[in-house]
Amino acid sequence: MSKSGGNRGQEKPAQNATLDINGFLKLAGTFIDVANKANQRVNATDLHKAFLWAASRYNAHVARVVLEVPDDEAFIAEMTKIYQDMLRQNLADPAIKPPA
Repeated sequence: MSKSGGNRGQEKPAQNATLDINGFLKLAGTFIDVANKANQRVNATDLHKAFLWAASRYNAHVARVVLEVPDDEAFIAEMTKIYQDMLRQNLADPAIKPPA
């Protein structure tokens, strides 16, 4: 797997910009749209692992470069808890159901 990432020629990222809930959900939706398009040619079980890898790679970058976390294990525990809470919330969403 590639270690590439970064800004890829885009403008310098905002350091202090924050998202409200609508902005957060809209941004998350753009990632879901990318996944849905990729799923037309990539198996969902491979795709979800690629997204997990990308999320972990980006979070490692944020931990090292942006937050400069002093304790990797505490950061991992915090990120794992957040992911578990988000996954539980989404699994409980009645809008997510198998095709009829």
